[in-house]
Amino acid sequence: MSAESDITPVPDPAPRPATEPGAAAATPAAANSASVQPTTAPVRAVSRALVLAVGAVAALAMVSAVLLWQKLSGIQEQLARQSADTSEQAIEAKATAKQAQELARDTAAHLALTDGKLNEVALQRSQLEELMQSLSRSRDENLVVDIDSAIRLAQQQAQLTGSVQPLLTALRSAEARLAKVSHPRLAPLQRALTRDIERVKTASVADTPGLLIRLDELARWVDELPLANAVNATEAKPSPTPPVATSSWARAVSASWWEGVLLAVWDEVSSLVRVSRIDRPEAGLLAPEQSYFLRENLKLRLLNARLALLTRHHEAARQDLTQVQHDLERYFDVGSRRGLAAQAALRQVLADSKQVELPRIDETLAALATAAAGR
Repeated sequence: MSAESDITPVPDPAPRPATEPGAAAATPAAANSASVQPTTAPVRAVSRALVLAVGAVAALAMVSAVLLWQKLSGIQEQLARQSADTSEQAIEAKATAKQAQELARDTAAHLALTDGKLNEVALQRSQLEELMQSLSRSRDENLVVDIDSAIRLAQQQAQLTGSVQPLLTALRSAEARLAKVSHPRLAPLQRALTRDIERVKTASVADTPGLLIRLDELARWVDELPLANAVNATEAKPSPTPPVATSSWARAVSASWWEGVLLAVWDEVSSLVRVSRIDRPEAGLLAPEQSYFLRENLKLRLLNARLALLTRHHEAARQDLTQVQHDLERYFDVGSRRGLAAQAALRQVLADSKQVELPRIDETLAALATAAAGR
């Protein structure tokens, strides 16, 4: 619908002029057309103005939409660039963080190395200070310190080896050095050394090296010990010569053939059956191929006992040796020469491997402390 049809004619309020006499003869149609023309002209002008206004508004809207679209496109491009820059910065930040972690690890390693070197320097410094202090001491003080360190070291060796020989040697050496000095202030120390030497000499301690040698011999004898169910090697008995028959030649050949067959069958049957006396049924049930594992188990128990003696665990060593003795009596022939020797050696080791506490030298240590304090 056009703009002209929407506008209704507005009556003109102005008074119309009187018609002339000559115009009275005009037709009604001419009068109507003359009255409509003045009203439609302004309407068309208004509609054109409205159309132009609407077009201008539409053009402005189009231009603003284009501008907004361009601005939005620019914002999107800017956001994309910012996002790319942000991702690049994040990658760089990750790389920087990784480098920082590696640098931190290197720094920690260098710091640990520096701490180790610093500890070494501190240790060397303390050793130098001790050396300077030892050089600044008098001759008697140096002698007391040397004797104290030698006796304590010998005491540690005696505890490790289970022998009193290192301790006895150190005490005798200290006594000889004090005898050369002959200082009245060190006389109590010399008397304490003499009493401790007598106490150490009279102490009974297990002979660990001798016990170890016996255990090694027992381990070598295990492979030679006979089992209780072992089959003794018997010599093959020569087959008796059949008597020569006094009959005819055919009968003699026949008799010798039958006798040979019977003798062969008898030998096979006698070799299948063996009658022997075994006091313990476990030894009889032991398969021949299991003897290897039995001997190896005995060797392992002897080795465990050896290690227990070295580490001063005498109770554990006695338990292993008792189990070895039980296995010997259970599976091996203890009545043989080798079995009797093994049992005798094992009993001797069990008797000697007793827990004996090493003698203490508290009197000497107290005298050394007193002498070091200068009293």
